[in-house]
Amino acid sequence: MSAIETAPLPTDWLTLPDLVEILGESLGRVHRLFDEQYLVGSRRNGPLAVPALFLQDDQPLPSLRGTIIVLKDAGFSDDEVIDWLLAEEESIGRSPIAALRDGHKSEVRRIARTLA
Repeated sequence: MSAIETAPLPTDWLTLPDLVEILGESLGRVHRLFDEQYLVGSRRNGPLAVPALFLQDDQPLPSLRGTIIVLKDAGFSDDEVIDWLLAEEESIGRSPIAALRDGHKSEVRRIARTLA
């Protein structure tokens, strides 16, 4: 995908068993978080895993869901969503996930909408 020009931000990756433990939820509930787009994961390194940066206070980052939906509506695959969120975004001077974690969801989603 041409929108990603820089290497993704380094992050730890959490597998499904990690998420069950951290979130204190059943495996079925964790799967629903993916189905309902509260989380997005990748199998590029083996088992399904989520960047640890996608959690805050042991819960999915609240602003992540809407951003995932915008990117998926723009045609992004799960891996492309993750890569875009972790990569440095020149127009905001940091990675979109860093901006989301700092409470700048409107700015991130505005940029994401232009990617369609």
